Amino acid sequence: MQIRTTLTVLTAATALVLTGLWVGNNVNMLPIGASSNAATYDSLFKVLFSIGTMLFVGIVILLVYSLFKFRRRSGDLSDGLAIEGNLPLEIVWTAIPAVVVLFVGIYSYDIYERMGGMVALNDHSAMDHAAMAQPAMQASASSRVWGGIGAAGMDAPSVGKVLPVEVTAMQFAFIFHYPDANITSGELHVPAGQSVELHMEAKDVIHAFWVPQFRLKQDIIPGQPTVLSFTATRAGSYPIVCAELCGPYHGGMRSNVVVHEPEAYSAWLQQNSPISTTTT
Repeated sequence: MQIRTTLTVLTAATALVLTGLWVGNNVNMLPIGASSNAATYDSLFKVLFSIGTMLFVGIVILLVYSLFKFRRRSGDLSDGLAIEGNLPLEIVWTAIPAVVVLFVGIYSYDIYERMGGMVALNDHSAMDHAAMAQPAMQASASSRVWGGIGAAGMDAPSVGKVLPVEVTAMQFAFIFHYPDANITSGELHVPAGQSVELHMEAKDVIHAFWVPQFRLKQDIIPGQPTVLSFTATRAGSYPIVCAELCGPYHGGMRSNVVVHEPEAYSAWLQQNSPISTTTT
C-alpha cells in the first residue's frame, strides 16, 4: 500500500511538472518582442510562469481532492481525528517553497544583472550590449529574435554608429530631438538593427519611458539626466507609455516608437530634415 501511494505521488508530481513546463513554453501572454532585450526578459517570464502554473494547478487539485476525500459523511456526527503533526510532511512543504524561492531569487538577480540593473543609472548601454551578445552565442535563440527582420533581408543586427536621441519628458508629452540631423519629433523613429542611445530628462515631475514590446522601462527624474540604450529588432510601430503617475492627464501621456528598415529610416530622415523641408 505504501509503495502504491509513493508511485501515485511521484506520477502526479511528474505530470504536474511536465504540465507547468509545457504551459510556460507554449502559452505566450507577452506582447511581441521587438528589441534585443526581449529574449532575456522572456526567458525569466517563462520560468516564473511555469513555476506559477505548477503551484496553482497542484494546490487546486489538492484542495478539490481534500474536499471530496475528507468531507463529513451523511449521518456522521463524530469528532474528527486528533492529528498532532507530521514531521516528514512539514519538512517537505517547508523545503519545497524554500528551494523555489531561492532558485527564483538567484535566477532573477542573474537576469537583472545581465539587463544592466547593477550598472550606474547613466550607463545603461551595458544592458543593450549584454543582450546583443547573447543571441550571437545562441543560434536558435537568434533566429527567433531576428526572425521578423530576417524576412526583410537582415539576419543580424548591424554593428554601426550609435544613434543618439534626446528625449524630453514633460506634462504630458514626450519630445524627441535628433541632434545629428536637427530634427524634432513627437514620435521616436529608429532603424532596426542599430543601437540607439536615449539621453532623457524630465522638465517637471518624475515620468517613465516604457515600451512593452522592447521590455524596457526607465524612470526619468528631474535634474538627473539618464541614458538608456537599446536595439530594435522588428520593424513596426509600438506604443510608448508613461508608467509613472505624473498628473491628472497621466493616462494620455503616450507616443509611439516607429522602427524602420534601414532604407526606410534613411528616407524618413531625408523627408524631415530642415534642409529638405526648406528646399521643398
